[in-house]
Amino acid sequence: MWLHSTRFTDIPPEIIAFAKRCLLDLVGVAAAGRTTELSRIIHDHAAAHFGPGTAAAPMLFDGRLVSPAGAALAGGMTIDSIDAHDGNKLTKGHTGCSQLPALLAFSAALGSPSPREFLADLVVGYEIATRAGIALHQTAPDYHTSGAWGAVGAAALGARLMSLDAETTFEAMGIAEYHGPRSQMMRVIDHPTMLKDGSGWGAMAGVSAAYLAADGFTGAPAITINDPEVAALWSDLGERWIITEQYFKPYPVCRWAQPAVEAVLSLSEAFEFTADQVAGVEISTFHEAARLATALPATTEHAQYSLPFPVAAALVRGQLGAGEVTATALVDPDIRRVSQLVTIVEDDAHNDAFPGNRYARATITLADGRRLTSEDHEPRGDPEDHLTDEEIRAKFYTFAEPVLGVERCHAIETAIDRLDTADSLDELVGLLYPPPYSA
Repeated sequence: MWLHSTRFTDIPPEIIAFAKRCLLDLVGVAAAGRTTELSRIIHDHAAAHFGPGTAAAPMLFDGRLVSPAGAALAGGMTIDSIDAHDGNKLTKGHTGCSQLPALLAFSAALGSPSPREFLADLVVGYEIATRAGIALHQTAPDYHTSGAWGAVGAAALGARLMSLDAETTFEAMGIAEYHGPRSQMMRVIDHPTMLKDGSGWGAMAGVSAAYLAADGFTGAPAITINDPEVAALWSDLGERWIITEQYFKPYPVCRWAQPAVEAVLSLSEAFEFTADQVAGVEISTFHEAARLATALPATTEHAQYSLPFPVAAALVRGQLGAGEVTATALVDPDIRRVSQLVTIVEDDAHNDAFPGNRYARATITLADGRRLTSEDHEPRGDPEDHLTDEEIRAKFYTFAEPVLGVERCHAIETAIDRLDTADSLDELVGLLYPPPYSA
């Protein structure tokens, strides 16, 4: 069974290198996420209601011991609290956000694998979860949050780390698929709250499912794995490394808003106008992006699931980082003024291209009457044109350094770089669990 038999030496070096990129990116987003109210609440909730029993795991960038399911819940929601983590076009969602917290929780509770096998485990989690996500979209009519299929990958990781037999492994994934959060994604697009993409809940469900199966609990067969309609998705495990089909986000907002951000930044760079010259902004894009209509967000969740606000923030500040969707940015009068000037128009050609391509085009009207129109833009960081290693590292420092400090960031970067040659996980683990800041 590929899930259990695949070892570090079976995975090509370039795939291991890609997994380290994913790991560094996720850790940086998690560090930024720990500053959010969402993360504070879920960590305190896990500490109060998911106490450690016979198995325990520390919470990411916290250190308090909780159950493995509680640690996965808090970690997944923390990464999800800053919408800058990796994703996959065909799943219309995010893989690493649930797989890394589940893997860390299992590793702490069951005994850390070697650093090389930890990387192999992470790759396996991406391969299983991403395929399950694509399969879910092929077999279910509703658009479910990432936790729905992230749960299947998390359960598979648990089965792998506990060396469950094939029958029990399928029970674990069946339990996870059945209990994974089949929550409708467009509800949180239209009404952004701390629910986000369900990834933390999926990680929790997947971790619980693996432990339940190990105890003899049975589950319905997982349609995302067993349905003949999706058999082709599973036929090339170990040949097609789907982890490399992840995209990386340069900005901490919904992927659907990022083409519009690229479009307005291209005009700003080409024509060198200032935000106070802007009299109107029209964004032509696809239907799902047009649903991101909140112009005056009251919370960071509203800002991350908005299109007008990040477009305005990018025009006003010339950049779009975590600071542009949190704290003072939400009440910045210049950003709020421009945000209210943004109108969104659906484009039939852009609708037809989705989800394989996510396009936006911007037309900016200046106070002097000039109308500037961009080309169609896609978000940067897609698998056809990944962010470079240098861009991934720069993003890590941008997100993590204000929280962790430069020395700790450098130590984390170094520890991840040498995971494939290190003797143990202790160096990295010691950097991930102490409190990153004073509460």
